[in-house]
Amino acid sequence: MKIKDQLIQKLDLIIDDLNVEDISLMLEIPPNSELGDYAFPCFKLAKTYRKAPKVIADEIAGKLKDDELIERIEVVGAYINIFVNKVNFISNVYNEFCKKDKNYGESNYGEGKTVVIDYSSPNIAKSFHIGHLRTTVIGSSLYKIHKCLGYNTVGVNHLGDWGTQFGKLIVAYKKWGVKEEIESIGISELNRIYVKFHEEAEKDETLNEEARNWFTEMEKGNEEALELWSWFKEISMKEFNRVYELLGIQFDSFNGESFYNDKMQDVINELEDKQLLELSEGARIVDLSDNDMPPCLITKKDGSSLYATRDISAAIYRKKTYDFEKNIYVTAIAQNLHFSQWFKVIEKMGYDWHDKLTHVSFGMVSMNNGKLSTRKGNVILLEDLLRESIEKTKEIIEAKNPNLANKEEVAKQIGIGAIIFNDLFNNRIKDVVFSWENILNFDGETGPYIQYTNARACSLLKKGNYESLNKNINFDLVKDEYSMAIFKLIENFPIKIREAADKLEPSLLTRYIVEVAKAFNKFYNENPILVEDEDVKNARLSIVYAVSAIITKGLSLLGIDAPNQM
Repeated sequence: MKIKDQLIQKLDLIIDDLNVEDISLMLEIPPNSELGDYAFPCFKLAKTYRKAPKVIADEIAGKLKDDELIERIEVVGAYINIFVNKVNFISNVYNEFCKKDKNYGESNYGEGKTVVIDYSSPNIAKSFHIGHLRTTVIGSSLYKIHKCLGYNTVGVNHLGDWGTQFGKLIVAYKKWGVKEEIESIGISELNRIYVKFHEEAEKDETLNEEARNWFTEMEKGNEEALELWSWFKEISMKEFNRVYELLGIQFDSFNGESFYNDKMQDVINELEDKQLLELSEGARIVDLSDNDMPPCLITKKDGSSLYATRDISAAIYRKKTYDFEKNIYVTAIAQNLHFSQWFKVIEKMGYDWHDKLTHVSFGMVSMNNGKLSTRKGNVILLEDLLRESIEKTKEIIEAKNPNLANKEEVAKQIGIGAIIFNDLFNNRIKDVVFSWENILNFDGETGPYIQYTNARACSLLKKGNYESLNKNINFDLVKDEYSMAIFKLIENFPIKIREAADKLEPSLLTRYIVEVAKAFNKFYNENPILVEDEDVKNARLSIVYAVSAIITKGLSLLGIDAPNQM
């Protein structure tokens, strides 16, 4: 049993008015080791016991016995500061790590439960630009984190492959497109004529009407319209797949909006049967005024479908197909209202799983020169950005370590990893401004810094001929404060993974890995590793091994590689 769990049990026996869960939430890890290894605040008990928190803390501390678990106890104000027996603590943590070795952190927490994660979902025939980066890497990380916890995970790329934009593209192609140029140039040519459509539509409103008519024809099964749509999709997927390959991202399903075309009518009929549909200026809506929201549009006045129609159909299909415990949608914060509306429609339809639908929103990503817009052509292609990062990394390697083996592969691992790490470092709801100076910095809280720390650890293991985990070490040799700091972080790794999953927040894991790297570098600077004393060397190399395993595992859960050399 973990030291923390043992402490919780001890406190549970002493405190009658709190349960194990309450105590677990209240037991803290102090900001520095001088305040103890764990701290228990007694403010919450003051009202129950009708005593000052300091008095309560003294009473509880008096009942906590010093034993093989606790080295000493100090009361500071309302806090009970607990100093654990270091050797006992370290051996406990290390033995837990040894049970799983490089798989440490994995668990069966989600066993038997399915999580569907809907992410990336670019629009067909539109450039895959930097604005798509966040949904793609946040979703991919949540997928990996849930899988690590034993969930059956289903990654869905809900492609934007249906809608009025295809009517616009058909009009644009017929007026300004050349088949051979599109075949040769690819999606950027589709994007060029799409941008031109919007430029011309500002001068000629009839183009928008023409586009709406073409989309209606698509929904009716017009052969010419569907052939063009299928071709646009084929051209687009070539670029998308190149980007996914660079990012190392795969999906279990590419069922996009068009997949639900034959399923929407059943949903519309169900809404009618349940008397939820109303007519409004020719369109059919679900009134949400009792929930302080605008109406949810189900069909336009010409009968064509909307995003909400397809999303409702998709959710019902996924529940029937996967029987999910959670269905997570990773999209920008700007879509909050859209998801709130159709989630509420699902609830009004009487589905008791409506609360299993979760919108994971995030802030915007931008360059220093402002927002991005596909319609105006102001985009930075994600593929170009990733390849530029790789090239910039190559230049750094050539300057710092020109004899590095596998330079091309390492440059790719660092260049791609730097961009992903930058995106996942801050709370997802915050906006991200893209800066090369920050992203490729090897000294700050960045991907390259973490990867370099791991490469340093791997180098030490190689020089020390430490090839596999040594399960028998003398714990008295590694109870200094720098070693202790690392063991505290090791103990916390499985907790952080679960916390990242429960809060749907990869940045919790990203920042944890930064703390591990910082603690390791302090340990490395204060404790010589490759010393003559074999027992000391093996004990310290065992710490190096565990750190490398945790950094490698942590980075993998973010979708980042950990090169052994840099």
